[in-house]
Order: sequence, then structure tokens, then C-alpha cells
Amino acid sequence: MELKSKLLDTQRGLYLYGTTPPRQGTSTAKLYAIAEKLTARLSSLKPDAINVYDIQDEEGRTQISRPFPFLPIIDSRKYAQILHKLTGKEIINYKCVVHQPKADFPTWLDQSWQQFGLHYLTFVGGSTSKMTYPGLTLSQAAQVTNKHQYDFVFGGVTIAERHLSKGNEHLKLIEKSRWGMQFFTSQVVYQPKATIKLLQDYSQQCQKLNLSPVRIILTFAPCGHPKTLNFLKWLGVNFPLETEREIFSAQSPLEKSMEVCCSTLRQILESVEPSKIPLGINVESVSIKKDEIDASVELFQKLQGILATFYT
Repeated sequence: MELKSKLLDTQRGLYLYGTTPPRQGTSTAKLYAIAEKLTARLSSLKPDAINVYDIQDEEGRTQISRPFPFLPIIDSRKYAQILHKLTGKEIINYKCVVHQPKADFPTWLDQSWQQFGLHYLTFVGGSTSKMTYPGLTLSQAAQVTNKHQYDFVFGGVTIAERHLSKGNEHLKLIEKSRWGMQFFTSQVVYQPKATIKLLQDYSQQCQKLNLSPVRIILTFAPCGHPKTLNFLKWLGVNFPLETEREIFSAQSPLEKSMEVCCSTLRQILESVEPSKIPLGINVESVSIKKDEIDASVELFQKLQGILATFYT
């Protein structure tokens, strides 16, 4: 079954693994070595696809100082092409559309399909509304992609925490779906309340409008080190103080963080009807620490088992 069919199949979950491309200046030989190591890690997991991120500096994202210096990465499409070649898995390539000059975007789409063999994209907007960007807005990027000669399948991101503060994230999902987005991936989830509220409101609004909800993919990441915690907070992840204490007072914070992730997914699933909204998981490691990368593989297996039960 191709990825598009899996995305649209409401009778099964969707299982993704997310990764960040290496930094600029990495040699081709080193790129392949990094990709081969990831391929070996994923060999036992059988994800439906791999998310390859497009990392930007994101100045002004939050008022928290960035805990790690920003290091520019290679063109994510190059790494995506290597991973597809080694793993045989479809790739969903992220694209932050606001940073590229507007006139260059159609050519970027041409190259993505023709040169890099990419058919699946996730569009990301600016990190803050306070900045002026040279590129397209999300709606403009969707419009250009819909009219493009190649039939891309594309999605977007959703941030459940915005729903608690603004109360309209579910309406944004519907609006963006009308632009042609066929799936949405969340930022890292470390508390269930916001996600449950978003999913319930989204499901109810879709029923009210007689619309079929699109796939919502929930992202999880292990967190066993204070620097990783700080980075997650900088990314905007809602990390409740009691959860932070629970994890970092444990004998093994990394193991405890995985327990929290599993518990969070279970709480979300207990609050959502399988027939009402199709779900998926996306697991990533936000750090380069070996223990957290290894833990992300273990976490994928655990969460996959939990979500698969949801659909039986």
C-alpha cells in the first residue's frame, strides 16, 4: 500500500519517524554513513514513512534563549533522497515556505519531484507573526502546489497549545484542509490536555459541517537530559512542572520520559473515538545524544503498539 493510501485509510494508524538532516559541510561519504546508521536503527521498526525536517534559525520563536547554537543544515531533499534509497521508505519532506523568495518556489517544487523524487511534503510557516518574511504564506504555497504540474500530497503542522490560549486551532485545521492539506503533524506532546481538547473540538466541528477529518499525527520525543528539556521548551513544547519533576526525579529520567509519553498517548486515545478522527504517531529525537536516539527507537515500538491496539 502506498503512503497516500495509508494516509487516507481511516481503519489503521500511521507510523512515522522524524529526523534532522546533517549540518552544512558534511561530506557525501559522511552523509551516507549517518544515513546508514539511521537505516540500521529503523530496520526493525517498519515505519510507514520518514519525516525529514527543514530546520531554520527561527529567531523570535520564543522569549527563551536558544539552548543550542543554530547550525545550518544541508538541503533536506538531498538527505531525504539518500534515506529513501537506503531504506526504501517514502519520505515526507518538510519545507519552511516563508524563507524562500516567492518566485523560486515553483522551481523548488519541480526539483523536488524531478531531481529528488519527493512526492510528500509538509509546509511550515514563520516562527513568529512579528517578522516579515521574503517567501510565500502557507495559503499561497498551498495554492501554488495545487496548481503545479505534479500531484504532490502535502500537509501542515498543528500546535495544540495554541488551542488552549486562542480556541481556534480546530478551525485553522479545517481552513488549511480546504487549501489542500491532507494531514497535520503536531509539535512534541508532553501533556494530553491541549491535544484532547483540540481533537474533540476538531471532530465535533467536522461533524457539524459534514466534513471528513484528515489525519492528525502526534509527535513524541524522549527527554532524559536537562539540555534536551530546555530545547523542547524553546521549541514551544508545553512541559508541565509536575511532569518535569516526575521525569527528573526518577532514577532513569530517560525511561521515565518514555513512560510519560506512553501514558500521554493512552490518555489521548481514551478521549477520542477511532471512527471519528484518523490518528498517527511521529517519533523523533531532538538531540544528538546516543542514548536519546536509541530511546526514540524503543519509544516508537511502544507507541506503535499502543496506537495499533486503538484500531483493533
